[in-house]
Amino acid sequence: MFEFFIAKKYLRTKNKLNFISIISILSALGITIGVAALIIVISVFNGFGDLAKKMLIESQPHIRINNKSVVNDEIDGIQLLLKSNKQVSAFSPYLQGKIVLTNKKQYQILDVKGLQRDEKDDLWGIENNLISGNLDFSNNAKTPKLLVSLTTAIKLSVRIGDTLTATSLKSIENMITNFLVIPNTQIFIVSGIYKSNSKSNDDMFAYTNLNSAKRLLGSSNISGFEVKLHDYETAKQVKDEIERKIASDNISIQTWYDMNKEFYNVLQLERWGAFILLLLIISVATFNILGSLTMSVIEKRRDIGILRSMGASKNSILKIFMFEGILIGIIGTVSGFLIGIVICYLQIEFKLYPLDPMKYIIDAIPVKLHTSDLIIIPIVSMLLSFLAALYPAKRAVKLNVIDTIKYE
Repeated sequence: MFEFFIAKKYLRTKNKLNFISIISILSALGITIGVAALIIVISVFNGFGDLAKKMLIESQPHIRINNKSVVNDEIDGIQLLLKSNKQVSAFSPYLQGKIVLTNKKQYQILDVKGLQRDEKDDLWGIENNLISGNLDFSNNAKTPKLLVSLTTAIKLSVRIGDTLTATSLKSIENMITNFLVIPNTQIFIVSGIYKSNSKSNDDMFAYTNLNSAKRLLGSSNISGFEVKLHDYETAKQVKDEIERKIASDNISIQTWYDMNKEFYNVLQLERWGAFILLLLIISVATFNILGSLTMSVIEKRRDIGILRSMGASKNSILKIFMFEGILIGIIGTVSGFLIGIVICYLQIEFKLYPLDPMKYIIDAIPVKLHTSDLIIIPIVSMLLSFLAALYPAKRAVKLNVIDTIKYE
């Protein structure tokens, strides 16, 4: 295949660098930097995305069934359906409502969540985040127990064994409109303090047993069910099955993805923004290929004329300059690909860019290489290189044979 060897010869410099070869080197270098940066940045986004998913999965149910106005028969039907589903690992009814927690002159408004906790399965992932006390939500004691976040404990100046007064916010609102109403108030003992990876979650929730929450909130109903699956990836499938078997307007079902859809949309938007921005670097580099090949065509017009007069077809001339542009693209893409993978590997294994674990929940910038990215990025880079080489190659084909050698 003589076209390839001629293209390779054109890329080699003889004794010194000329302007065209410098542009070719800069083109390959630009593609190298662009491809390497794209692989590294996208892998970092993947790492943070996987980390965020892990944190959300640990701190949230995989499926939440929200109760709008469910009657007892429907509640029993949901429970039977969840018990019979092989994908369901554990589930529990819950009741949630706003309360005011007070300790002397200090107070905080947050949501209390009443749970039916299974000792064998930490459905809500609280146990992993417990830093003091225990998860004893037993309803046997005279004074019910409450689990609060470290943020709440510091704000209200309480520790394990201290008491807090909880008042239903709804009953306070009712008291404002009706002075005869006495607000629902209950004394709780702080049984545990937790700190999760989500500050918003810590500021928002306190936990107790379901019966205590019902008494405090003055409700005999439940807010819904929270469900844990053996495999969280099957959440959409299980959701569709529940909706199909319980066709009711009284419930709404959310998967873990539905509950965090806005977050994932922002994450994807940022990921695509970074992809497009770094793709521009590769595009600029491939534009240099167009420039260098155009000048190469002008410089090699005598060679083109001689080759055509010796019987080389227009297709062969096209291939020569296409190969030249593609070779620049291959050199840049392969170099950038290898550099990107090596840097990602070193970060995964040796933590080249560490983080302070006292300030952050991780000790290094997370990196995750996805096979799809490692396929798409080189393909896009090579496609841009191909397109950049197409115009000057076609221009070479259109050169008049006689004119190219007439004045040489």
